[in-house]
Amino acid sequence: MIAGVAAHGVVPLEYAGTSGFFLGLAIAAHATGWPVARGGSQRVAAALVSCLRMLGGDVVSGSPIERLDQLPPARAILCDVGPRELMRLAGARLPAAYRSRLQAYRYGPGVFKMDWALSEPVPWRAAGCRRAGTIHLGGTLTEIADSERASWNGSVPDRPYVLLVQPSICDPSRAPAGMHTLWAYCHVPHGSPADMTDRIERQIERFAPGFRECIVARHAMGPADMQRRNRNLVGGDIGGGASDLAQLFRRPVAGLHPHATPVPGLYICSASTPPGIGVHGMCGHNAAVLALRART
Repeated sequence: MIAGVAAHGVVPLEYAGTSGFFLGLAIAAHATGWPVARGGSQRVAAALVSCLRMLGGDVVSGSPIERLDQLPPARAILCDVGPRELMRLAGARLPAAYRSRLQAYRYGPGVFKMDWALSEPVPWRAAGCRRAGTIHLGGTLTEIADSERASWNGSVPDRPYVLLVQPSICDPSRAPAGMHTLWAYCHVPHGSPADMTDRIERQIERFAPGFRECIVARHAMGPADMQRRNRNLVGGDIGGGASDLAQLFRRPVAGLHPHATPVPGLYICSASTPPGIGVHGMCGHNAAVLALRART
Protein backbone atom coordinates (compact mmCIF):
# COMPACT_ATOMS: atom_id res chain seq x y z
CA MET A 1 0.00 0.00 0.00
CA ILE A 2 1.19 3.52 -0.74
CA ALA A 3 0.03 5.94 1.93
CA GLY A 4 0.37 9.70 2.01
CA VAL A 5 0.36 11.65 5.26
CA ALA A 6 1.87 14.90 6.45
CA ALA A 7 2.41 16.36 9.92
CA HIS A 8 2.52 20.11 10.47
CA GLY A 9 3.25 21.98 13.69
CA VAL A 10 0.90 24.50 15.27
CA VAL A 11 1.84 28.16 15.63
CA PRO A 12 0.88 30.96 18.04
CA LEU A 13 -2.49 32.65 17.51
CA GLU A 14 -0.77 35.92 16.60
CA TYR A 15 0.34 34.20 13.41
CA ALA A 16 -3.03 32.67 12.55
CA GLY A 17 -3.02 34.40 9.17
CA THR A 18 0.46 33.13 8.42
CA SER A 19 -0.35 29.59 9.48
CA GLY A 20 -3.53 29.69 7.40
CA PHE A 21 -1.43 30.58 4.39
CA PHE A 22 0.94 27.71 5.21
CA LEU A 23 -1.98 25.32 5.67
CA GLY A 24 -3.36 26.40 2.30
CA LEU A 25 -0.04 25.51 0.67
CA ALA A 26 -0.05 22.11 2.37
CA ILE A 27 -3.60 21.35 1.25
CA ALA A 28 -2.79 22.40 -2.31
CA ALA A 29 0.27 20.14 -2.28
CA HIS A 30 -1.83 17.15 -1.22
CA ALA A 31 -4.46 17.96 -3.84
CA THR A 32 -2.19 18.57 -6.83
CA GLY A 33 1.26 17.36 -5.80
CA TRP A 34 4.44 18.94 -4.47
CA PRO A 35 6.07 21.21 -7.08
CA VAL A 36 9.41 20.44 -8.72
CA ALA A 37 11.51 23.34 -10.02
CA ARG A 38 12.35 22.79 -13.68
CA GLY A 39 16.12 22.74 -14.09
CA GLY A 40 16.80 22.10 -10.40
CA SER A 41 16.17 23.84 -7.09
CA GLN A 42 19.02 26.25 -7.78
CA ARG A 43 16.70 27.90 -10.30
CA VAL A 44 14.44 28.98 -7.42
CA ALA A 45 17.36 30.57 -5.57
CA ALA A 46 18.53 32.27 -8.77
CA ALA A 47 15.07 33.74 -9.35
CA LEU A 48 14.92 35.12 -5.80
CA VAL A 49 18.39 36.65 -6.14
CA SER A 50 17.33 38.25 -9.42
CA CYS A 51 14.34 39.87 -7.70
CA LEU A 52 16.54 41.09 -4.85
CA ARG A 53 19.02 42.69 -7.24
CA MET A 54 16.19 44.38 -9.15
CA LEU A 55 15.29 46.04 -5.83
CA GLY A 56 18.86 47.21 -5.26
CA GLY A 57 20.01 44.39 -3.01
CA ASP A 58 22.92 42.01 -3.43
CA VAL A 59 24.14 38.60 -2.30
CA VAL A 60 27.64 37.88 -1.04
CA SER A 61 28.79 34.25 -0.92
CA GLY A 62 32.06 32.56 -0.06
CA SER A 63 32.60 34.75 3.01
CA PRO A 64 31.59 32.77 6.12
CA ILE A 65 30.48 34.93 9.05
CA GLU A 66 31.76 33.68 12.39
CA ARG A 67 30.70 36.72 14.43
CA LEU A 68 28.16 39.46 13.85
CA ASP A 69 31.00 41.94 14.40
CA GLN A 70 32.23 41.01 10.91
CA LEU A 71 29.14 42.61 9.35
CA PRO A 72 29.05 46.29 8.37
CA PRO A 73 26.85 48.63 10.42
CA ALA A 74 23.15 48.13 9.65
CA ARG A 75 19.80 49.23 11.02
CA ALA A 76 18.56 45.64 11.00
CA ILE A 77 20.21 42.23 10.82
CA LEU A 78 17.97 39.24 10.08
CA CYS A 79 19.59 35.90 10.87
CA ASP A 80 18.25 32.86 9.04
CA VAL A 81 19.85 30.54 11.60
CA GLY A 82 18.82 28.31 14.48
CA PRO A 83 19.03 29.31 18.16
CA ARG A 84 22.45 27.71 18.70
CA GLU A 85 23.93 29.50 15.71
CA LEU A 86 22.41 32.79 16.84
CA MET A 87 24.14 32.39 20.20
CA ARG A 88 27.44 31.59 18.51
CA LEU A 89 27.22 34.53 16.11
CA ALA A 90 25.97 37.13 18.61
CA GLY A 91 28.06 36.00 21.56
CA ALA A 92 28.02 38.40 24.49
CA ARG A 93 25.63 40.75 22.70
CA LEU A 94 22.76 38.54 23.86
CA PRO A 95 21.75 38.93 27.52
CA ALA A 96 22.43 35.87 29.70
CA ALA A 97 18.72 35.34 30.42
CA TYR A 98 17.86 35.24 26.72
CA ARG A 99 20.76 32.88 26.00
CA SER A 100 19.46 30.56 28.71
CA ARG A 101 16.04 30.48 27.04
CA LEU A 102 17.61 29.71 23.66
CA GLN A 103 19.65 26.90 25.17
CA ALA A 104 16.42 25.28 26.35
CA TYR A 105 15.18 25.03 22.75
CA ARG A 106 14.74 21.39 21.73
CA TYR A 107 15.42 19.65 18.44
CA GLY A 108 13.50 16.75 16.92
CA PRO A 109 14.51 13.57 15.08
CA GLY A 110 17.16 13.66 12.41
CA VAL A 111 16.87 12.44 8.85
CA PHE A 112 18.80 9.96 6.74
CA LYS A 113 18.79 11.10 3.10
CA MET A 114 19.67 9.21 -0.05
CA ASP A 115 20.16 10.17 -3.70
CA TRP A 116 20.22 7.73 -6.61
CA ALA A 117 21.10 7.73 -10.29
CA LEU A 118 18.87 5.20 -12.05
CA SER A 119 19.12 3.47 -15.41
CA GLU A 120 15.32 3.57 -15.78
CA PRO A 121 12.20 4.73 -13.90
CA VAL A 122 11.34 3.11 -10.58
CA PRO A 123 9.23 0.01 -11.41
CA TRP A 124 6.32 0.82 -9.11
CA ARG A 125 3.51 -1.73 -8.86
CA ALA A 126 0.98 1.12 -8.60
CA ALA A 127 0.61 2.87 -11.95
CA GLY A 128 -0.17 6.20 -10.28
CA CYS A 129 3.20 6.24 -8.57
CA ARG A 130 4.96 6.08 -11.94
CA ARG A 131 3.54 9.54 -12.69
CA ALA A 132 3.92 11.13 -9.24
CA GLY A 133 6.68 13.60 -8.49
CA THR A 134 6.42 13.04 -4.72
CA ILE A 135 5.44 9.82 -2.97
CA HIS A 136 4.82 9.25 0.74
CA LEU A 137 5.85 5.64 1.10
CA GLY A 138 4.68 3.30 3.84
CA GLY A 139 2.37 0.43 4.66
CA THR A 140 -0.70 0.86 6.81
CA LEU A 141 -1.32 4.06 8.74
CA THR A 142 -0.42 2.15 11.90
CA GLU A 143 2.91 1.11 10.42
CA ILE A 144 3.68 4.70 9.42
CA ALA A 145 2.75 6.00 12.87
CA ASP A 146 4.92 3.33 14.56
CA SER A 147 7.87 4.31 12.37
CA GLU A 148 7.57 8.00 13.23
CA ARG A 149 7.02 7.26 16.92
CA ALA A 150 10.13 5.09 17.00
CA SER A 151 12.39 7.85 15.73
CA TRP A 152 10.99 10.25 18.35
CA ASN A 153 11.56 7.68 21.08
CA GLY A 154 15.16 6.91 20.10
CA SER A 155 14.61 3.68 18.14
CA VAL A 156 15.58 2.97 14.55
CA PRO A 157 12.53 1.82 12.53
CA ASP A 158 12.99 -1.35 10.49
CA ARG A 159 10.32 -0.30 7.99
CA PRO A 160 10.76 3.48 7.85
CA TYR A 161 8.17 5.89 6.54
CA VAL A 162 9.92 7.32 3.48
CA LEU A 163 9.28 10.62 1.71
CA LEU A 164 10.47 10.09 -1.85
CA VAL A 165 10.83 12.42 -4.85
CA GLN A 166 11.43 11.41 -8.47
CA PRO A 167 12.06 14.81 -10.15
CA SER A 168 13.09 13.47 -13.55
CA ILE A 169 9.55 12.13 -14.03
CA CYS A 170 8.34 15.69 -14.62
CA ASP A 171 11.65 17.37 -15.48
CA PRO A 172 13.77 15.32 -17.93
CA SER A 173 16.62 17.85 -17.64
CA ARG A 174 17.48 16.34 -14.23
CA ALA A 175 19.11 13.26 -15.81
CA PRO A 176 20.81 12.10 -19.03
CA ALA A 177 18.46 10.90 -21.76
CA GLY A 178 16.77 7.65 -20.80
CA MET A 179 17.98 7.79 -17.18
CA HIS A 180 16.41 9.10 -13.98
CA THR A 181 17.22 10.62 -10.62
CA LEU A 182 15.60 9.87 -7.28
CA TRP A 183 15.99 11.09 -3.72
CA ALA A 184 14.37 10.13 -0.44
CA TYR A 185 14.70 10.47 3.31
CA CYS A 186 13.33 8.93 6.47
CA HIS A 187 13.38 10.03 10.09
CA VAL A 188 15.87 8.56 12.53
CA PRO A 189 16.57 9.36 16.20
CA HIS A 190 18.25 12.70 16.82
CA GLY A 191 21.92 12.40 15.88
CA SER A 192 21.61 8.67 15.08
CA PRO A 193 24.66 7.02 13.46
CA ALA A 194 22.48 4.26 11.95
CA ASP A 195 22.98 3.52 8.26
CA MET A 196 19.48 3.35 6.77
CA THR A 197 20.56 2.57 3.20
CA ASP A 198 19.39 -1.04 3.22
CA ARG A 199 16.18 -0.29 5.13
CA ILE A 200 15.15 2.51 2.76
CA GLU A 201 15.96 0.47 -0.35
CA ARG A 202 14.09 -2.54 1.04
CA GLN A 203 11.07 -0.32 1.66
CA ILE A 204 11.15 0.93 -1.94
CA GLU A 205 11.71 -2.58 -3.28
CA ARG A 206 8.67 -3.69 -1.29
CA PHE A 207 6.45 -1.52 -3.49
CA ALA A 208 8.63 -1.55 -6.61
CA PRO A 209 10.15 -5.03 -7.13
CA GLY A 210 13.34 -4.78 -9.17
CA PHE A 211 14.21 -1.29 -7.93
CA ARG A 212 17.74 -2.22 -6.89
CA GLU A 213 18.48 -3.51 -10.39
CA CYS A 214 17.91 0.04 -11.68
CA ILE A 215 20.53 1.67 -9.42
CA VAL A 216 23.59 3.06 -11.21
CA ALA A 217 24.95 5.03 -8.24
CA ARG A 218 23.86 6.07 -4.75
CA HIS A 219 24.83 8.66 -2.14
CA ALA A 220 23.77 8.69 1.51
CA MET A 221 23.89 11.30 4.27
CA GLY A 222 23.08 10.70 7.92
CA PRO A 223 22.44 13.27 10.69
CA ALA A 224 26.15 13.91 11.34
CA ASP A 225 26.75 14.56 7.63
CA MET A 226 23.80 16.94 7.55
CA GLN A 227 25.10 18.95 10.50
CA ARG A 228 28.63 19.09 9.07
CA ARG A 229 27.22 20.62 5.86
CA ASN A 230 24.96 23.04 7.74
CA ARG A 231 25.41 23.78 11.44
CA ASN A 232 21.73 24.70 11.71
CA LEU A 233 20.69 21.08 11.07
CA VAL A 234 21.40 20.08 14.66
CA GLY A 235 21.37 16.30 15.04
CA GLY A 236 20.10 16.06 11.45
CA ASP A 237 16.85 17.89 12.29
CA ILE A 238 15.82 19.58 9.04
CA GLY A 239 12.74 21.15 10.64
CA GLY A 240 14.52 23.79 12.68
CA GLY A 241 13.50 22.20 15.98
CA ALA A 242 10.80 20.02 17.49
CA SER A 243 7.30 21.08 16.42
CA ASP A 244 5.28 19.79 19.35
CA LEU A 245 2.93 21.26 21.93
CA ALA A 246 5.79 22.00 24.30
CA GLN A 247 7.19 24.48 21.80
CA LEU A 248 3.85 25.81 20.63
CA PHE A 249 4.37 29.19 22.30
CA ARG A 250 8.15 29.26 22.42
CA ARG A 251 9.64 29.02 18.98
CA PRO A 252 12.41 29.78 19.77
CA VAL A 253 11.24 31.54 22.96
CA ALA A 254 7.88 32.49 24.43
CA GLY A 255 6.80 36.02 23.55
CA LEU A 256 4.49 38.17 21.46
CA HIS A 257 7.28 38.79 18.93
CA PRO A 258 9.49 35.68 18.89
CA HIS A 259 11.39 36.87 15.79
CA ALA A 260 12.82 39.82 17.73
CA THR A 261 15.76 39.49 20.11
CA PRO A 262 16.67 41.72 23.09
CA VAL A 263 19.33 43.32 20.88
CA PRO A 264 17.84 46.28 18.97
CA GLY A 265 17.85 45.60 15.24
CA LEU A 266 18.73 41.91 15.57
CA TYR A 267 16.14 39.34 14.45
CA ILE A 268 15.96 35.59 13.93
CA CYS A 269 13.98 34.40 10.91
CA SER A 270 14.67 30.68 10.43
CA ALA A 271 12.30 27.70 10.67
CA SER A 272 12.94 27.92 14.42
CA THR A 273 10.41 30.78 14.42
CA PRO A 274 6.69 30.85 13.54
CA PRO A 275 5.17 29.40 11.44
CA GLY A 276 7.97 26.82 11.39
CA ILE A 277 9.15 24.40 8.75
CA GLY A 278 8.07 24.79 5.14
CA VAL A 279 9.11 26.38 1.86
CA HIS A 280 6.91 29.43 2.37
CA GLY A 281 9.21 32.31 3.31
CA MET A 282 6.87 33.41 6.09
CA CYS A 283 9.50 33.25 8.85
CA GLY A 284 11.54 35.86 7.02
CA HIS A 285 8.41 37.84 6.18
CA ASN A 286 7.38 38.01 9.83
CA ALA A 287 10.85 39.15 10.92
CA ALA A 288 10.98 41.75 8.13
CA VAL A 289 7.61 43.18 9.17
CA LEU A 290 8.93 43.67 12.72
CA ALA A 291 12.12 45.27 11.43
CA LEU A 292 10.16 47.71 9.24
CA ARG A 293 7.82 48.60 12.09
CA ALA A 294 10.82 49.42 14.26
CA ARG A 295 12.00 51.96 11.68
CA THR A 296 8.76 53.94 11.66
